[in-house]
Amino acid sequence: MGDDGLTREWRPAWPCSVGSVLRPHRRGAGDPTYRVDEAGRHWRGIRTPLGPATLCLKSRPREGDVLARAWGPGAEWVLESVPAMLGADDDWSAFEPRLPVLADALKHHPHSRLGRTGLVMEALVPAIIEQKVTGQEAFAGFRMLVHRFGERAPGPGADLKLWVQPTPEQLRQVPSWEWLRLHVDPARSRTIVTVARVADAVERTASLSPEEAERRLRSLPGIGVWTSAEVRQRAFGDPDAVSFGDYHVAKDVGWALTGTPFDDAELEQYLEPWRPQRGRVVTLVYLAGLRRPRHGARMSPRTHLPAKVTRT
Repeated sequence: MGDDGLTREWRPAWPCSVGSVLRPHRRGAGDPTYRVDEAGRHWRGIRTPLGPATLCLKSRPREGDVLARAWGPGAEWVLESVPAMLGADDDWSAFEPRLPVLADALKHHPHSRLGRTGLVMEALVPAIIEQKVTGQEAFAGFRMLVHRFGERAPGPGADLKLWVQPTPEQLRQVPSWEWLRLHVDPARSRTIVTVARVADAVERTASLSPEEAERRLRSLPGIGVWTSAEVRQRAFGDPDAVSFGDYHVAKDVGWALTGTPFDDAELEQYLEPWRPQRGRVVTLVYLAGLRRPRHGARMSPRTHLPAKVTRT
């Protein structure tokens, strides 16, 4: 493989919007593992089972395809994963909107897809960092972790200042005081180190049924319903994964569908008729921009590190 890397031209069966499918994988505007350049190309630094890779994706509407290029030891693996990553395995045919507002959202977003990467640790580590903190804190902590203990992405990724997340071995060796410098409190750092110790088993959950994968993820200390759902949405493309425990989701979905914000218990009960497609309801609400009005003060970043994290 030369400096030009490997290339794949993939022709999806629908108008594929690279940006909309990949958006959940971007951890804030400053995510060091994700870049969008002036030409509209999406660049990702990815740690594959075969090693690090730089992936560049570009939608080409005129040609009706997606141009993918990759560099590094994991280049072949990541090019093979492109269709699934962009939603080729997703199927909305069994979903019943049931409500006019959801039917209208689906009508206006008929080509929405849930992608799956098959990379569990890639989704799990930042999700743990995001437990019970503001987005600002979580994104900053993830950014510092990658810069401090990750590595530059191969090929042109280095020139783009693109990075790849740390390996499980590197995560296991991060000292406790370094986690504090990253503004990751002991509860979350212990969880990250714990999952890093069983990283191989964690990655194998991608090949299991959604129910069994959730059971195994939630058997790990510090991994609860919220973190499991965040991982299943990204790594598995699970259409039933709902982030119960999120600061906004229950309120937003309740307001969008009934005019009254829900709590988590109310949301779970309300979504039951859509099982095993509950996550699609949430997806459509946000695609339609149906967030409730924000009248109150924003959640402020903390000025201390709590001894215990409750949202897992």
